[in-house]
Amino acid sequence: MTTETFLWLKAFHIIAVISWMAGMLYLPRLFVYHAQVKPGSEASELFKVMERKLMRIIINPAMVATWVLGLWLAVKTNAFDVKSNGGWLHAKIGLVVLMQVAHAMMSRYRKAFARDQNVKSERFFRIFNEVPAVLMVVIVLLVVLKPF
Repeated sequence: MTTETFLWLKAFHIIAVISWMAGMLYLPRLFVYHAQVKPGSEASELFKVMERKLMRIIINPAMVATWVLGLWLAVKTNAFDVKSNGGWLHAKIGLVVLMQVAHAMMSRYRKAFARDQNVKSERFFRIFNEVPAVLMVVIVLLVVLKPF
């Protein structure tokens, strides 16, 4: 792989990560507001459309691109070799797996809202909204500082 190709792929990986994170930070905020309105109301129906489009048009494609590009770059650069690169990448991937779990949970919550069967409180979603943010901070610190 040429240096130019590597840089393009890395740039697209970063763009995908930013897009995924934007959605992961915004969707729980929509859930906070959605939990405040009456199921079946006009506002509830609007939130359903917003949540579905955010998940299907932005979050899901960005997540797929993040994984595909990130793993491809790691394989092509032999980044999985702990002896030469340390274990920071393995820790990062573990945290990205946790981000994936949060993503799956949001997908379930979105579907519950879509069926008017949400049982979680506004407070729950306010707290849950912090999970992707905390994971993102730790992931970025691992990538930049490579502490081990």
